[in-house]
Amino acid sequence: MNIDAALIEIERACGSGSVRTDEATRVLYSADASEAVCPPPDAVVFAHSPKDVARTFAVAQARGVPVTPRSGGTGKVGGSVAAQGGIVLALEGMHELDVCPQDWAAVCGPGVVLGDLHRAAEAENCLYPPDPGSLATCQVGGTVATNAAGPSAVKYGATAGYVLGLQVVWPDGSIHRLGGRTQKRVSGYDLVSLMVGSEGTLGVITEATLRLMPKPESIATLRCYWGAANSSKGTSSSKGASNKRASIGAWIQRARLHAPDLRCAELFDATTLSIASHHAGLSIPRGAEAMVLFEVDGDEAAVAHQAPRLAEAALEHGALDVVVEEQAAKRARLWDARRSISDALRKQARHKLSEDVVVPLSRLDDLIAACRELSEEYGIVIPAYGHAGDGNLHVNFLWDDEGQRPAVNQAIRALFERTVEMGGAVSGEHGIGLLKAPFLSVEQPEPLIELQRNIKRVFDPRGILNPGKIFGGASCPGC
Repeated sequence: MNIDAALIEIERACGSGSVRTDEATRVLYSADASEAVCPPPDAVVFAHSPKDVARTFAVAQARGVPVTPRSGGTGKVGGSVAAQGGIVLALEGMHELDVCPQDWAAVCGPGVVLGDLHRAAEAENCLYPPDPGSLATCQVGGTVATNAAGPSAVKYGATAGYVLGLQVVWPDGSIHRLGGRTQKRVSGYDLVSLMVGSEGTLGVITEATLRLMPKPESIATLRCYWGAANSSKGTSSSKGASNKRASIGAWIQRARLHAPDLRCAELFDATTLSIASHHAGLSIPRGAEAMVLFEVDGDEAAVAHQAPRLAEAALEHGALDVVVEEQAAKRARLWDARRSISDALRKQARHKLSEDVVVPLSRLDDLIAACRELSEEYGIVIPAYGHAGDGNLHVNFLWDDEGQRPAVNQAIRALFERTVEMGGAVSGEHGIGLLKAPFLSVEQPEPLIELQRNIKRVFDPRGILNPGKIFGGASCPGC
């Protein structure tokens, strides 16, 4: 790897100031929102156009220099960390945004902040549904590369369902257009879907054409509280008319029968409920050990019918209490609290690791129980929260004594093994990146992993693009 010569060529091709090698910049771009710890890259290249990306790759390919693409840096698995040095390719300067309501589409650069896309779409009476917790800071390129999802995936699904077309630069520096602006397209292999969720290992996304939906007329938000036994075994409701015994998971499975327009069902366990309630200024009913935040959206008549029906059914099914939030300000404060849970948990202990696993809805209660059992077995605080509506929970591991790290590692592997035994996956929406690469084999057999390695070799024969991600091979000491 001849990095010095490569950087001179890249700056000559992309313009003065496009290459930064000062320590402050390199350190700033050496980490993402995960716990991956790697040395700073050799340089950061700031791209402002697809041609900048292509020129960077042309030089990197010739010189054998690793390139790690990065947009918002909000990933949780070390996907945009330069595990083998070289160049971090910063894409936040590519933030062009054009909303086209006539085509129900938006054309975005990879550096468009997702929250800005949401607001631009809503200004045209449109909706872009994917809503990961980091939407205020995450950027479109990263959300496509990781197939990001969020609370509303219960109704609307993940990012993959909204990508109509992509402009992509391959590692050899060639620029290609995949898909387009049409709502339907069946021509050859679906390379768009192959790129979505590939975590920046096959090519770099320089433009995304995204499908929009009609903006719903109305939204209703409900807070449903559950007692301690509800979280796994069931208990009687203090208000429920039928005195039924029911678990949270069983109830969530049935909730869509009462509210077909249910768009999210977010679970807060006891630890995260306390944090969220304090943040949002909520009063928790006595005996509440968990909360599910439901939302229903659609036309006004449907929401007006389904929200009270859902509330009544929840009480009959064992909820301690149900509160319908009607004021927009209170709803916003609730979601602000929900999106800040990860950061708040980080303050509860010296060390924190966040995992996201997903199971079939029928096994959600088993996953909740497994988290509690692992906490007791390994002596580690393991709060869980997240997208219970589609079986995807964020399971956190909190500890203070560095000597507990071996037990944490054992507990994480045990969580993944139990999840796969339940028919689930080791990642629901965060991807594999660096941190989960050692655990991919828990879910997938070696022949399947090797097939995926072979696909990467077709796109990236020299292995310069985002090395070490998904399939391992990272060289940084903290990964």
